[in-house]
Amino acid sequence: MGSSPAPYSEIGRKAKDLLTKDYSFDHKFTLSMLSSTGLGLTATGLKSEQIFVGDISTLYRSGKTVVDVKIDTYSNVSTKVTLNDVFPGTKVACSFKIPDHKSGKLDVQYLHPHAAIDSSIGLNPTPHLELAAAIGNMDLSLGGEIGFDTASASFTKYNAGVSFNNPDYSVALMLIDKGQTVKASYIHSLPLNGTTVAAEMIHRLSSYENSFTIGSSHAIDPLTTLKTRFSDKGKVAMLLQHEWRPKSQITFSAQHDLKAVNVTPKFGLGLALKP
Repeated sequence: MGSSPAPYSEIGRKAKDLLTKDYSFDHKFTLSMLSSTGLGLTATGLKSEQIFVGDISTLYRSGKTVVDVKIDTYSNVSTKVTLNDVFPGTKVACSFKIPDHKSGKLDVQYLHPHAAIDSSIGLNPTPHLELAAAIGNMDLSLGGEIGFDTASASFTKYNAGVSFNNPDYSVALMLIDKGQTVKASYIHSLPLNGTTVAAEMIHRLSSYENSFTIGSSHAIDPLTTLKTRFSDKGKVAMLLQHEWRPKSQITFSAQHDLKAVNVTPKFGLGLALKP
């Protein structure tokens, strides 16, 4: 399925990741371990101001089956069982949370050489239904998504988008928020070694309000990445990420609001360990 279009959720994802991924202004620690038997263990801790939350998750792979179980600090247990290639190009996942007995959900993904379809249904008497589809190929894709709540008999979302992808750049145009907002994004890898720039613009049709965010990513060396971000709201952010050992990273983030002179800058530190 190498020529299949990416799922609808991937439209505009590259630019969004450059502008938002790994930016965090809290203190986060992640420890991941993977055994030769296919059993993985991940522990995560997050301190935000004076609040500390954490979770422990285990991931087990056996053939085409993946079982993921997560327990957080509030004693909530989340379980997800994924079956790959149930039929050619089809993936099925069932997830639920304890003690929330209404959280059960069944997800089905189907990849065709010219289409990608994702569907989701809640496993309860009044389920929430979602369907997303994209058609095209790796270079050009057109898609949309809808969400329907059977309890209120109303649509919770309906969005559409189109994207054009090239090895050096990607462009996406989306109509979101039930047709009330237009979002355009662009990402381009420059001839400079390891430098990528991205921009995102949002226009709200109801209020005629515009907003934009621009950012860049530069590989200082094979192990160190510097990212910057600026928005029309006057917020400037930077991120420095260094892989100090194989698959282990330390990330430093900072943000300052130029329009709020009495607000102190925000700082974040993230540490990810993979022995």
